[in-house]
Amino acid sequence: MSSASLHLACLCAAWCRLCDDYRPLLQQLETEFSSILPDLQWHWIDIEEEAELVGDLDVETFPTIVILDAEQVRFAGPLTPQAETLRRLLRATLQDVDPARVWPAVDAEFEAFATRLRLR
Repeated sequence: MSSASLHLACLCAAWCRLCDDYRPLLQQLETEFSSILPDLQWHWIDIEEEAELVGDLDVETFPTIVILDAEQVRFAGPLTPQAETLRRLLRATLQDVDPARVWPAVDAEFEAFATRLRLR
């Protein structure tokens, strides 16, 4: 599967101070992973500014990370805002992954969000 069909979305809010601190870390990891997965699409999504994209997804904990490919959501949920935690998640879900792997099911709201994000 091409990395062009891979997306990482960080769902945050403008009023969230933790998100403000997390954004530079996410940008650092985007730079770090750009040579490994050059076509991975990174999305910083303010849940209030992009409410139509977020839809019925109820984000209560920030940051919430969603990683998806062309067919499946690979990860969806809150993540501690630490570089090594996100780095391990990226390796586990994006690098050296068996193309036939089936990922755990996620709530319908995450699937609907993933569908809208793919069409963006």
